[in-house]
Amino acid sequence: MTLEARTQALLDLVEQDRVAQRDSIIGQAQAQAATLLAQARADARMRVRDAFTEERQHAQARIAAARATLQTQRRLHAQRQAAAWLARAWQQLPEALHARWHDDAARRLWVAAAIAQAERVLPSGRWRVVHGGHWPEAERQALAEHLQRDSGTPLAFEVDASIDAGLRVVSGGNRLDATLAGLLADRDEIGARLLAHEPAPGQAAAHGAEAAK
Repeated sequence: MTLEARTQALLDLVEQDRVAQRDSIIGQAQAQAATLLAQARADARMRVRDAFTEERQHAQARIAAARATLQTQRRLHAQRQAAAWLARAWQQLPEALHARWHDDAARRLWVAAAIAQAERVLPSGRWRVVHGGHWPEAERQALAEHLQRDSGTPLAFEVDASIDAGLRVVSGGNRLDATLAGLLADRDEIGARLLAHEPAPGQAAAHGAEAAK
């Protein structure tokens, strides 16, 4: 082989090695670039997913806070309505009880309930019944005869002009106060009972409109 041919062969070998190294470098670079690109895309997706998760959590927290605020407002509104209704009921209750005492049938039920409770809690013996002025003699006499006949309990009646309605039964140092003032003394219990009969919001509005006429 001539010198020129040997030289060309060496040059060709060098060129082949250069091309092989270049292709290898390019391949490695492309593979690395693809890996970096895939990682960048994965990181971007993760950041987006984290951002969505965080935003969803913030939205859920805002919704929960709004619901809690709404529930608090509803509860406060209901409490204000109940307080207003209870205040009106307290204003009307004395007059309503006074009217019941002056109604013959309602008064007899009032007296019967008071005497029945007195029989449960007061000791036997002579009872003193203190009452206001508006209680017919015939009803008092009938009550005295009934107790004397059924339980042998003698009654003595005493008028107290300060009693607007109702009666007070006294036995020794014990007494059962079924007067208007006595019945209204326990505001907590009476308030609870009144609230148990509080009308629904729609009914309350209707009652308010009716009362305004």
